[in-house]
Order: sequence, then C-alpha cells, then structure tokens
Amino acid sequence: MELNPKILWDRCLDIIRDNISPEQFAATFAFVELHSFENGKLVLDVPSEFVKNLLEEKFLPLMGSTFKRVFGDSINSLYYNVKVVKTHKGGEVIEKAEIAPKVVNGTPRDDARKSPDDVTAPQVQDLDSQLLPHYRFDNYIEGESNRLARSVGESIANNPARTFNPFFVYGPSGCGKTHLINAIGLRIKELHPQMRVLYLSAHLFTVQYTDAVRQNKVNDFIRFYQTIDALILDDVQELSGKTQTQNTFFHIFNHLHVNGKQIILSADRPPIAIQGLEDRLLTRFKWGMQAEIEKPTQHLRLDILTAKVDKEGLNIPANVLRFIAENIDESVRDLEGIINSLMAYSVVYNCDINMKLVQKVMPRFVETTEHVTTIDDVKQYVCERFNLKIAQLDSRTRTQQIAYARQVAMYLSSELTDKSHVQIGVNIGNRNHATVIHAIKQIKDMMEVDERTRQDIDELMDILKAPRK
Repeated sequence: MELNPKILWDRCLDIIRDNISPEQFAATFAFVELHSFENGKLVLDVPSEFVKNLLEEKFLPLMGSTFKRVFGDSINSLYYNVKVVKTHKGGEVIEKAEIAPKVVNGTPRDDARKSPDDVTAPQVQDLDSQLLPHYRFDNYIEGESNRLARSVGESIANNPARTFNPFFVYGPSGCGKTHLINAIGLRIKELHPQMRVLYLSAHLFTVQYTDAVRQNKVNDFIRFYQTIDALILDDVQELSGKTQTQNTFFHIFNHLHVNGKQIILSADRPPIAIQGLEDRLLTRFKWGMQAEIEKPTQHLRLDILTAKVDKEGLNIPANVLRFIAENIDESVRDLEGIINSLMAYSVVYNCDINMKLVQKVMPRFVETTEHVTTIDDVKQYVCERFNLKIAQLDSRTRTQQIAYARQVAMYLSSELTDKSHVQIGVNIGNRNHATVIHAIKQIKDMMEVDERTRQDIDELMDILKAPRK
C-alpha cells in the first residue's frame, strides 16, 4: 500500500531534525510544509526567499540523501513554492512563485562533476548552464567599486564576442565577481536563447579534466567545451601550477576565441599576478578587457544591505544598517551573512533586530574591540541621525531641529565621555558650560515625557557603546 505523501514528509522531518541542531531546525525546516507530491515531483512551501536560500546553501546534501532514503526512486525532482507577500491598499496578498531547485533525485544538477563529452552533449534547450538564478543584474547593486565591470558586463551580454573578448574580472574574495559573471550569463541566455552558455569554477573544470584523463576521453572532453558559445570560468587562479589542465584549457580557449565565442573569466587577482600560469595562457587572458572590482565602499555596503532588507521584507532600523555598513568592510558575503544570522536569531528567539542583537552577532564576522567614545564620535552619529552637517551642529543656528540635535549631542557627550561641561561646550560650537548644563537638563526632562526623545537617545547610546572593528 502506497503511503500518504504527508506521512513520508513527516518522516523526512524526523530524520532531518535528528541531524541538525534545534536552533537550525527552528530557523528553517520548522517553516517548511509539504505542498504536493505527484509523478515524482516534490513541491515544498517555504515562507521566504531567505529560508529557501538557507535550505539550499546549508542543507542541500542532507535534504537530497533524506528524500532519497524516504521517497526512494519515486522522487525525481524538487521544487519550492516561495511565498511572496505584496501589500495592497486592501491588505496583504500572498502570491506563490514556484522555483526550480539545485537538487534532482538527491544529486547535484546534471551530475556536474562528471566529465562531459561531445557524444552525450545535450541540445541547447537541454544544456544546464549551471548558472545561479538569483545572481542577476537587477539585484546587482552598482557603486564606484564595480561600475566599470558592470558596464562592460552588460555590453558583453547584449553583444557576446563582439565587444570585449575575453573579459577578465578580478578582485578580492566576496566583492561580487561571481554575481556579476553569472548575471552576464543569465542575460546572454535571455537575449540569445540559441546560444550554449556554461558556467563553472576552475576547480570543477580541473576535476572534470582529471576524470576525462582517467577514462581516456580527453578528446571528447575538449570537443564538448568547443561546442560552448559563452564559457564562464570562475576562480581562474585555481589553475595555477596545473600544467596539463592549463594546456587543455589553452586549446579550448583558442578554438572558442577564433570561432567568435565569448569567454568570461574571474580571479582574485589580475592575470599578471597569478603565479604558476603558463605564459601563452597569460598572454591570452590579457587579450581582451580586464576590469577590477574593488572592496565595496561604505555607501555601496549600505545600499546592498538596504536592498537585501527590502527584498526579505525585514524591519531593521536605519541606524543598525549604518552600523553594520561601517564595521563590515571586507566582503559582500559577510554583509549577507550577518543579515541572515540576524534573521535566524530573530525567528528562533522571537526578538526584534536591534543594536543589542547586532552586538551579539557581529563578533562572528569581524574582530571587535572596545572603543573609547569621543565627542567627535557623538557629533558624527547625531548628525547622521538628524541628517545634518557637523558645521550646522557647531553653528549659531537655533532652528528647532538643529537646537534639539545640539542638545542631544551635549547630553550624550556628558554620559559617554569623561569630558567636563566646559570641554563639551568648547567642542560643540564653542558654547559655555551653562549652555551644556541647560541642554542636559532639557533632554532629561524630555525623556520623561516624550517617546521620540527616549528612542533617539536609546538608539544613539546603543551605537556609540557598541564595539567597533
């Protein structure tokens, strides 16, 4: 007798629950529900894109093996229904979008590690490009650090092999290279559906080549790659020192380039700085366009955070986002990681995302140190909160907004620094100590009766007391 899919799904949850921590389960699978299971197609309801990404990034192997164990060979595909909440005047409307996964029957897509060959090369409509569908141009946030690379990338996507070929993009880990080259590939597929587009890492290319050598299928391996119209190779520095793999890629590169096929490459450094690279391959990498993506500026980091928060429908105060953008400056992945961690903590412990939570999570991403607050720190954050310039705070202007911000700055300086009233006055517009004493009393009185003032002081206190990188 065939078991009810709901019973099978409950068995899967039991197995998964036994293999991960209670916190991990509470933040992910506790929100996942069985939608349907028909004709080998398993469809799961997930509450957000965040949960869906978390499942695929952290638990894909566990899910694949569990589904195979419980559903057996009867399962051949897995899909998600991601609930997208859109707010209309009449209230909230839930829309569901079905998204294809990376796992089929418990194995990676198209058994990507297996060496491809021209005998079994699929038709263009069946070729799995291995592109990451969520890395698109429309969610690639532009800034000074990536503007050139993005502009060149869009030009290539519109006219493959007619502008810059090869295109070599480089920069430190986590700066957005993989996102950009995937976005180029997805746009090429969209605008030129007849083209065979393939993305893979240099490490995977090496594994495939080694497999082809072992099976005596190197010629088939090369001929398969010569059928590609747009080849995207990530982390080219992984080819360093692998002479035979480089020689094989050299022949593939030459064939594609001569035949007007687009080649897109990425690495963590420019070609000239990659040690162990064959000279003839280095020469070809330098033929086309090289574009550097630098570490994101603070402004771009804030834009990236804001976009992610908007996408996930989160409620994170602006001062918290600014604090994260100021202190996490190494990697876009770290920015996304801290937001994901904040979301998980918020779900598991049913708490708001605020500065206290950030202070708990932040040390996992950056080394933090105790910071001695100065009057200049106070002035900077007060001006950011009230959208003022420091010159306005120090001026003789007495408009309500500026006067209030000035009093807040004086109050916080008295609470968080060891400076005297005289020193505070001198550093904030060259006021006398009587003005500072009056300002402190005013803010204390307002905090007793005005919620907005209490909130301003509390949030600024949290930021100024927080450890910094």
